[in-house]
Amino acid sequence: MVEQTTESAHPSVPVTEISAGLPSTWHRIWDSDVFYSFRASKVTMVAAFVTFMIFFLATFAPLVAPHSPFDVATIDLMDAELPPAWEAEGDQRFLLGTDNLGRDLWSTILYGTRISLVVGFLSVIFGLVVGVSLGLISGYVGGFVDAFIMRVAEIQLSIPSILIALLVAGTLRGVLSAEAYNDAIVYVLVLTIGTSIWPQFARTVRGSTLVERNKEYVLAARVIGLSRLAIMVRHVLPNVMGPVLVIATINLAIAILTEATLSFLGVGVPPTEPSLGTMISEGQNYLFSGLWWITIFPGIVLAALVLAVNLLGDWLRDALNPKLR
Repeated sequence: MVEQTTESAHPSVPVTEISAGLPSTWHRIWDSDVFYSFRASKVTMVAAFVTFMIFFLATFAPLVAPHSPFDVATIDLMDAELPPAWEAEGDQRFLLGTDNLGRDLWSTILYGTRISLVVGFLSVIFGLVVGVSLGLISGYVGGFVDAFIMRVAEIQLSIPSILIALLVAGTLRGVLSAEAYNDAIVYVLVLTIGTSIWPQFARTVRGSTLVERNKEYVLAARVIGLSRLAIMVRHVLPNVMGPVLVIATINLAIAILTEATLSFLGVGVPPTEPSLGTMISEGQNYLFSGLWWITIFPGIVLAALVLAVNLLGDWLRDALNPKLR
Protein backbone atom coordinates (compact mmCIF):
# COMPACT_ATOMS: atom_id res chain seq x y z
CA MET A 1 0.00 0.00 0.00
CA VAL A 2 2.81 2.36 0.82
CA GLU A 3 4.51 1.68 -2.49
CA GLN A 4 1.29 2.17 -4.46
CA THR A 5 0.58 5.50 -2.70
CA THR A 6 4.10 6.67 -3.36
CA GLU A 7 3.90 5.79 -7.04
CA SER A 8 0.54 7.50 -7.49
CA ALA A 9 1.74 10.65 -5.69
CA HIS A 10 4.99 10.78 -7.58
CA PRO A 11 4.54 9.53 -11.16
CA SER A 12 7.62 8.48 -13.00
CA VAL A 13 9.10 11.60 -14.60
CA PRO A 14 12.59 11.75 -16.10
CA VAL A 15 15.14 13.50 -13.87
CA THR A 16 16.08 15.84 -16.69
CA GLU A 17 12.50 17.12 -16.94
CA ILE A 18 12.33 17.72 -13.19
CA SER A 19 15.62 19.63 -13.17
CA ALA A 20 14.54 21.58 -16.22
CA GLY A 21 11.41 22.75 -14.40
CA LEU A 22 13.40 24.10 -11.45
CA PRO A 23 14.57 27.73 -11.59
CA SER A 24 18.28 28.14 -12.19
CA THR A 25 20.59 30.07 -9.89
CA TRP A 26 20.60 32.98 -12.33
CA HIS A 27 16.78 33.10 -12.39
CA ARG A 28 16.61 33.01 -8.58
CA ILE A 29 19.04 35.91 -8.36
CA TRP A 30 17.25 37.86 -11.11
CA ASP A 31 13.87 37.38 -9.38
CA SER A 32 15.19 38.35 -5.94
CA ASP A 33 13.99 41.44 -4.09
CA VAL A 34 17.30 43.25 -4.67
CA PHE A 35 17.23 42.89 -8.45
CA TYR A 36 13.52 43.59 -8.59
CA SER A 37 14.10 46.93 -6.88
CA PHE A 38 16.96 47.55 -9.33
CA ARG A 39 14.76 46.90 -12.37
CA ALA A 40 11.96 49.00 -10.89
CA SER A 41 14.15 52.12 -10.55
CA LYS A 42 15.05 53.80 -13.83
CA VAL A 43 17.33 56.26 -12.03
CA THR A 44 19.33 53.38 -10.57
CA MET A 45 19.62 51.68 -13.96
CA VAL A 46 20.90 54.89 -15.56
CA ALA A 47 23.37 55.36 -12.70
CA ALA A 48 24.59 51.78 -13.14
CA PHE A 49 25.00 52.31 -16.88
CA VAL A 50 26.97 55.56 -16.40
CA THR A 51 29.17 53.93 -13.76
CA PHE A 52 29.81 50.88 -15.93
CA MET A 53 30.72 52.99 -18.98
CA ILE A 54 33.14 55.17 -17.03
CA PHE A 55 34.74 52.11 -15.40
CA PHE A 56 34.97 50.32 -18.74
CA LEU A 57 36.51 53.27 -20.62
CA ALA A 58 38.98 53.98 -17.81
CA THR A 59 40.00 50.32 -17.46
CA PHE A 60 40.67 49.93 -21.18
CA ALA A 61 42.06 53.43 -21.66
CA PRO A 62 45.19 52.21 -23.52
CA LEU A 63 42.91 50.55 -26.10
CA VAL A 64 40.19 53.21 -26.29
CA ALA A 65 42.22 56.42 -26.10
CA PRO A 66 43.36 57.70 -29.51
CA HIS A 67 46.52 59.23 -27.99
CA SER A 68 48.71 58.55 -25.00
CA PRO A 69 49.31 61.52 -22.66
CA PHE A 70 52.50 59.83 -21.45
CA ASP A 71 54.10 59.38 -24.89
CA VAL A 72 56.25 62.46 -25.42
CA ALA A 73 56.84 61.54 -29.06
CA THR A 74 53.14 62.05 -29.89
CA ILE A 75 52.77 65.37 -28.04
CA ASP A 76 53.39 68.62 -29.93
CA LEU A 77 53.30 72.00 -28.18
CA MET A 78 52.04 73.49 -31.44
CA ASP A 79 48.78 71.62 -30.77
CA ALA A 80 48.37 73.18 -27.32
CA GLU A 81 45.10 74.88 -26.32
CA LEU A 82 43.10 73.74 -29.33
CA PRO A 83 39.31 73.97 -28.83
CA PRO A 84 36.95 70.99 -29.28
CA ALA A 85 36.65 69.52 -32.77
CA TRP A 86 33.18 70.99 -33.44
CA GLU A 87 34.41 74.58 -33.06
CA ALA A 88 35.84 76.61 -35.96
CA GLU A 89 39.47 76.43 -34.80
CA GLY A 90 39.20 72.83 -33.64
CA ASP A 91 41.14 69.86 -34.99
CA GLN A 92 39.39 66.61 -35.92
CA ARG A 93 42.23 64.66 -34.33
CA PHE A 94 41.26 65.98 -30.88
CA LEU A 95 37.57 65.47 -30.15
CA LEU A 96 37.48 67.49 -26.90
CA GLY A 97 40.42 69.74 -27.74
CA THR A 98 43.84 69.82 -26.11
CA ASP A 99 45.24 71.14 -22.84
CA ASN A 100 48.03 73.65 -22.27
CA LEU A 101 50.69 70.98 -22.96
CA GLY A 102 49.22 69.83 -26.26
CA ARG A 103 47.79 66.57 -24.91
CA ASP A 104 44.53 65.22 -26.29
CA LEU A 105 41.94 66.05 -23.64
CA TRP A 106 39.75 62.98 -24.28
CA SER A 107 42.72 60.63 -23.86
CA THR A 108 43.95 62.50 -20.80
CA ILE A 109 40.51 62.27 -19.18
CA LEU A 110 40.43 58.49 -19.73
CA TYR A 111 43.86 57.99 -18.18
CA GLY A 112 43.10 60.49 -15.41
CA THR A 113 39.86 58.71 -14.52
CA ARG A 114 41.82 55.47 -14.36
CA ILE A 115 44.17 56.92 -11.74
CA SER A 116 41.27 58.39 -9.75
CA LEU A 117 39.46 55.02 -9.71
CA VAL A 118 42.57 53.11 -8.64
CA VAL A 119 43.17 55.51 -5.75
CA GLY A 120 39.50 55.42 -4.80
CA PHE A 121 39.22 51.63 -4.78
CA LEU A 122 42.46 51.04 -2.89
CA SER A 123 41.56 53.72 -0.34
CA VAL A 124 38.18 52.13 0.34
CA ILE A 125 39.77 48.68 0.67
CA PHE A 126 42.37 50.05 3.12
CA GLY A 127 39.74 51.91 5.16
CA LEU A 128 37.44 48.85 5.09
CA VAL A 129 40.13 46.45 6.34
CA VAL A 130 41.24 48.76 9.15
CA GLY A 131 37.73 49.84 10.11
CA VAL A 132 36.15 46.37 10.05
CA SER A 133 39.04 44.89 12.04
CA LEU A 134 38.89 47.56 14.73
CA GLY A 135 35.09 47.46 14.79
CA LEU A 136 35.07 43.69 15.33
CA ILE A 137 37.63 43.91 18.12
CA SER A 138 35.84 46.84 19.73
CA GLY A 139 32.38 45.26 19.67
CA TYR A 140 33.41 41.74 20.64
CA VAL A 141 36.07 42.42 23.29
CA GLY A 142 34.40 45.46 24.87
CA GLY A 143 35.71 47.13 28.00
CA PHE A 144 38.69 49.48 27.81
CA VAL A 145 39.55 48.36 24.27
CA ASP A 146 36.07 49.29 23.06
CA ALA A 147 36.13 52.66 24.82
CA PHE A 148 39.57 53.56 23.47
CA ILE A 149 38.86 52.64 19.84
CA MET A 150 35.50 54.43 19.83
CA ARG A 151 36.88 57.60 21.42
CA VAL A 152 39.59 57.74 18.76
CA ALA A 153 36.96 57.22 16.04
CA GLU A 154 34.69 59.90 17.51
CA ILE A 155 37.52 62.41 17.73
CA GLN A 156 38.43 61.77 14.10
CA LEU A 157 34.78 61.99 12.98
CA SER A 158 34.53 65.41 14.61
CA ILE A 159 37.20 66.69 12.20
CA PRO A 160 36.38 67.06 8.46
CA SER A 161 37.89 64.19 6.48
CA ILE A 162 39.62 66.55 4.05
CA LEU A 163 41.54 68.12 6.95
CA ILE A 164 42.61 64.67 8.16
CA ALA A 165 43.75 63.86 4.62
CA LEU A 166 45.67 67.13 4.35
CA LEU A 167 47.32 66.48 7.72
CA VAL A 168 48.47 62.99 6.75
CA ALA A 169 49.60 64.13 3.29
CA GLY A 170 51.50 67.09 4.75
CA THR A 171 53.20 64.88 7.34
CA LEU A 172 54.31 62.36 4.71
CA ARG A 173 55.51 65.17 2.44
CA GLY A 174 57.70 66.44 5.26
CA VAL A 175 59.07 63.00 6.12
CA LEU A 176 59.77 61.83 2.55
CA SER A 177 61.94 63.55 -0.03
CA ALA A 178 60.23 65.23 -2.98
CA GLU A 179 61.34 62.46 -5.36
CA ALA A 180 60.27 59.66 -3.02
CA TYR A 181 56.93 61.40 -2.38
CA ASN A 182 56.16 61.68 -6.11
CA ASP A 183 57.23 58.09 -6.77
CA ALA A 184 54.96 56.76 -4.03
CA ILE A 185 52.13 59.27 -4.55
CA VAL A 186 49.46 56.60 -5.19
CA TYR A 187 50.32 54.78 -1.96
CA VAL A 188 50.46 58.09 -0.09
CA LEU A 189 46.98 59.01 -1.32
CA VAL A 190 45.63 55.56 -0.43
CA LEU A 191 47.02 55.87 3.11
CA THR A 192 45.82 59.46 3.38
CA ILE A 193 42.24 58.86 2.21
CA GLY A 194 41.90 55.44 3.86
CA THR A 195 42.93 56.94 7.21
CA SER A 196 40.16 59.52 6.92
CA ILE A 197 37.31 57.04 6.26
CA TRP A 198 37.99 54.05 8.53
CA PRO A 199 35.90 55.35 11.52
CA GLN A 200 32.65 54.96 9.56
CA PHE A 201 33.35 51.28 8.99
CA ALA A 202 34.48 50.77 12.59
CA ARG A 203 31.37 52.30 14.18
CA THR A 204 28.99 50.40 11.92
CA VAL A 205 30.69 47.02 12.46
CA ARG A 206 30.98 47.64 16.18
CA GLY A 207 27.23 48.24 16.48
CA SER A 208 26.40 45.09 14.49
CA THR A 209 28.93 43.04 16.50
CA LEU A 210 27.33 44.09 19.79
CA VAL A 211 24.07 42.58 18.51
CA GLU A 212 25.63 39.40 17.11
CA ARG A 213 27.96 38.49 19.98
CA ASN A 214 25.10 37.50 22.32
CA LYS A 215 23.28 35.29 19.82
CA GLU A 216 23.07 31.53 20.24
CA TYR A 217 25.46 30.58 17.44
CA VAL A 218 28.23 32.68 19.06
CA LEU A 219 27.52 31.17 22.49
CA ALA A 220 27.65 27.70 20.93
CA ALA A 221 31.01 28.50 19.34
CA ARG A 222 32.34 29.54 22.75
CA VAL A 223 31.10 26.32 24.33
CA ILE A 224 32.98 24.12 21.84
CA GLY A 225 36.16 26.04 22.64
CA LEU A 226 36.77 28.23 19.60
CA SER A 227 39.11 31.16 20.14
CA ARG A 228 37.95 34.77 20.03
CA LEU A 229 39.70 35.32 16.72
CA ALA A 230 38.06 32.27 15.14
CA ILE A 231 34.60 33.33 16.36
CA MET A 232 35.04 36.89 15.07
CA VAL A 233 36.34 35.85 11.66
CA ARG A 234 34.26 32.73 10.95
CA HIS A 235 30.95 33.56 12.59
CA VAL A 236 30.51 37.25 13.41
CA LEU A 237 32.19 38.83 10.38
CA PRO A 238 29.95 37.26 7.67
CA ASN A 239 26.84 38.49 9.52
CA VAL A 240 27.97 42.13 9.76
CA MET A 241 29.09 42.62 6.15
CA GLY A 242 25.72 43.78 4.77
CA PRO A 243 25.93 47.39 6.02
CA VAL A 244 29.65 47.43 5.21
CA LEU A 245 28.97 46.95 1.49
CA VAL A 246 26.64 49.95 1.49
CA ILE A 247 29.17 52.14 3.30
CA ALA A 248 31.94 50.97 0.95
CA THR A 249 29.90 51.98 -2.12
CA ILE A 250 29.16 55.45 -0.74
CA ASN A 251 32.74 55.90 0.46
CA LEU A 252 34.04 55.06 -3.01
CA ALA A 253 32.45 58.28 -4.28
CA ILE A 254 33.84 60.17 -1.27
CA ALA A 255 37.32 58.75 -1.86
CA ILE A 256 37.29 59.74 -5.54
CA LEU A 257 36.14 63.24 -4.63
CA THR A 258 38.76 63.52 -1.87
CA GLU A 259 41.52 62.48 -4.27
CA ALA A 260 40.32 65.11 -6.74
CA THR A 261 40.30 67.73 -3.98
CA LEU A 262 43.82 66.85 -2.83
CA SER A 263 45.11 66.93 -6.41
CA PHE A 264 43.32 70.25 -6.97
CA LEU A 265 45.07 71.67 -3.88
CA GLY A 266 48.46 70.48 -5.16
CA VAL A 267 49.17 67.70 -2.64
CA GLY A 268 47.93 64.84 -4.81
CA VAL A 269 48.91 63.39 -8.16
CA PRO A 270 51.50 65.52 -10.02
CA PRO A 271 50.61 67.02 -13.45
CA THR A 272 52.85 64.48 -15.18
CA GLU A 273 50.40 61.73 -14.08
CA PRO A 274 47.09 63.54 -14.49
CA SER A 275 44.00 62.66 -12.48
CA LEU A 276 40.64 64.40 -12.74
CA GLY A 277 41.53 66.73 -9.87
CA THR A 278 44.87 67.67 -11.41
CA MET A 279 43.24 68.43 -14.76
CA ILE A 280 40.61 70.65 -13.13
CA SER A 281 43.33 72.43 -11.17
CA GLU A 282 45.45 73.03 -14.27
CA GLY A 283 42.46 74.10 -16.33
CA GLN A 284 41.15 76.67 -13.87
CA ASN A 285 44.32 78.73 -14.50
CA TYR A 286 43.14 79.18 -18.10
CA LEU A 287 39.40 79.39 -17.44
CA PHE A 288 39.20 83.17 -17.72
CA SER A 289 41.32 83.09 -20.88
CA GLY A 290 38.49 81.39 -22.74
CA LEU A 291 39.97 77.87 -22.54
CA TRP A 292 36.87 76.51 -20.80
CA TRP A 293 37.15 72.95 -22.11
CA ILE A 294 40.28 72.14 -20.10
CA THR A 295 38.28 72.42 -16.86
CA ILE A 296 34.68 71.77 -17.89
CA PHE A 297 35.05 68.31 -19.44
CA PRO A 298 37.04 66.73 -16.56
CA GLY A 299 34.60 68.38 -14.16
CA ILE A 300 31.61 66.84 -15.94
CA VAL A 301 33.18 63.37 -15.81
CA LEU A 302 34.01 63.74 -12.10
CA ALA A 303 30.52 64.99 -11.26
CA ALA A 304 28.84 62.21 -13.30
CA LEU A 305 31.00 59.51 -11.68
CA VAL A 306 30.46 60.70 -8.11
CA LEU A 307 26.72 61.21 -8.63
CA ALA A 308 26.24 57.80 -10.26
CA VAL A 309 28.15 55.95 -7.52
CA ASN A 310 26.23 57.83 -4.83
CA LEU A 311 22.91 56.89 -6.44
CA LEU A 312 23.99 53.24 -6.54
CA GLY A 313 24.95 53.45 -2.88
CA ASP A 314 21.55 54.90 -1.97
CA TRP A 315 19.79 52.14 -3.92
CA LEU A 316 21.91 49.43 -2.28
CA ARG A 317 21.16 50.86 1.18
CA ASP A 318 17.41 50.75 0.53
CA ALA A 319 17.51 47.34 -1.20
CA LEU A 320 19.34 45.69 1.71
CA ASN A 321 17.12 47.29 4.36
CA PRO A 322 14.57 44.65 5.45
CA LYS A 323 12.26 47.33 6.87
CA LEU A 324 11.67 48.74 3.37
CA ARG A 325 10.78 45.42 1.71
